[in-house]
Amino acid sequence: MSGFFHFTLGPVQSFVAQARRTRDYWAGSFLLSWLAGVAMKTVIAQSGRIVFPQPDAGYLAWLEGQGTGQPPRQGGIPNRFKAEVGENFQPVLVEQAVRAAWRALAERVWQEDLARHGQRYPDTRALWDRQIDGFWEIAWVLGDDEALLDRRKNWRTQLSPTEAGIKCSVMAGWQELSGLPAPDARALNAFWQPVRADCGRDLAEDEALCAIAFVKRRFPHYFQQIQADMPGGWTAHGWPVDPRTPSTLDLAAANWLARVVRDEAEPVLRWLHEAAERLPFSPADCGVDRLRCVREAYRAPGLRPLNSSVLFAHVLDNPGECPDRQAARATKQAIKALALKEPPAPFYAILLMDGDSLGELLRKSGSAVSDALDRFTRQVPDIVDRHNGFLIYAGGDDVLALLPLEDALECAAEVRQCYLDAFTAHGLSSTISAAVEYAHVKLPLTRILGDAHHLLDDLAKEERGRDAIAVRVWKPGGQALEWARPWIKALIPHHPPLGEKRKSLQIEQLADQFAGDKAEFSSKFFYKIRERFDLLNPERSKPGHLEEAAIFKDDDALSLLAVDYLASGINEGRQPKLTLPDAKRLIQPLLQQCRPVARSRSGDAVNFMTSNRLEADGALLVRFLARKGVETR
Repeated sequence: MSGFFHFTLGPVQSFVAQARRTRDYWAGSFLLSWLAGVAMKTVIAQSGRIVFPQPDAGYLAWLEGQGTGQPPRQGGIPNRFKAEVGENFQPVLVEQAVRAAWRALAERVWQEDLARHGQRYPDTRALWDRQIDGFWEIAWVLGDDEALLDRRKNWRTQLSPTEAGIKCSVMAGWQELSGLPAPDARALNAFWQPVRADCGRDLAEDEALCAIAFVKRRFPHYFQQIQADMPGGWTAHGWPVDPRTPSTLDLAAANWLARVVRDEAEPVLRWLHEAAERLPFSPADCGVDRLRCVREAYRAPGLRPLNSSVLFAHVLDNPGECPDRQAARATKQAIKALALKEPPAPFYAILLMDGDSLGELLRKSGSAVSDALDRFTRQVPDIVDRHNGFLIYAGGDDVLALLPLEDALECAAEVRQCYLDAFTAHGLSSTISAAVEYAHVKLPLTRILGDAHHLLDDLAKEERGRDAIAVRVWKPGGQALEWARPWIKALIPHHPPLGEKRKSLQIEQLADQFAGDKAEFSSKFFYKIRERFDLLNPERSKPGHLEEAAIFKDDDALSLLAVDYLASGINEGRQPKLTLPDAKRLIQPLLQQCRPVARSRSGDAVNFMTSNRLEADGALLVRFLARKGVETR
């Protein structure tokens, strides 16, 4: 007699999302997938069959130590799955396997990095074991009802251990490993300074970590050595992984650096590299060359990719990070000598995507949905790489990637098209929504990552009706703007096939018109556009209501803004001068991006409701993309 086994592993958010570096976020996602893979393999070892999602055969081969080709570089197995199992299946072996694999990995990290230091602090080992053994929340059920697992998770039988003392710098609520009962800077440094000396730049001077965060930070150095015997009669393996992950500075600088390396004169380029080598930022610690544009720019031998930290003024001006002030000044002078006059813009992008209403489709067409998602997730890594991004996770219908500012929207559009095509190939129809967060490099990564889920769920899915894209921009002072549209209203009609070097979104096409020396929109026009819109807009009757009565007809509003546009100085030095019809032609597509649109379904029919209000954030996003976040007057 057979039945269904449902499994989930957590806590996802506290393990993955609590991150100080991009590497922490990648590590959490990678390890969660590895442990979920251990669970899947233990089911298969007991003659079970994974029903959903379809497991990646190549990933499982590496897990068994039989992988060939390129080893997995990011998470790709969801933390939850469903399997068909026989009457002799033992669910407890699956839980035991996950905990055994985690302990084996943690023990390797302890022996390599902390055992010799822990001898001076006998409480540290007990603290380590308590945290390692008490972290994971594993839930499973046997039965046909899909809701059984959710009800089981609500029992909350796994309780985290009581944590006293000084708390971890990365994972809130967990005690750091010295075991000190109260804050004592000198004693804390006495424990951590020798550890930091051994771990190099993996640990910052102000970091004191718990066991879980320490494993996340250091496991890449030892993952290849992992071989752990599992319940069920198989052996779990690790494989080689590159510990270098692109930082937020790397992402912000990538396209700028690639352009400099490709186009700059050889003597000036070498001057920049020689000056940067005197600073305490080793290229060996940098992951910028994992981004495609930089990797390809540095193909010619002779130069190693610069550590992106040396390209930003706020780093060079900080004596704590650059104590050699003469070297810092020389690097700034070398940057000023480049033909590309402006330095890199200090913004990068986070892309989060998730399928819409997949549960109902899964109940109707289970195996076909699994096949479509398998096709989709196998193609996502190449799409993200082509857009100079770094993929954190692609599994099931979820995607998380970090990208340069310039590439995020195009990457999102191509991932969406890939998703649609994957379902169409299996005779199905499904949609996917996206959230893009543009963030300044000075902002805490955890804060922006956490906001991305709210942006996706609350704005793209709930307010805009799914099959939508939502964007937020974060500057050092906080949230600067927010914009969202259904995909069909955001894309250029009949946009080019995937892979062509043309913009796919109307908002990007408008940004190109604003950028450069021949900009068709002046900065002066944008600075006062919010005030202009407030004069044209009706009063709100309800927050988020899209059916207010318009004060001005569309053509009247267009004419008023066109007159204001001509008065902004756009005709200064221009021959021939723009006329009012010219101005209206240029302004009209901009206004379209400033009117909120919501999508709704009624049976098979899809409807769109357009607001009578104008929201300045659409225009301000155009300016942000054109100027790459750098304000100039």
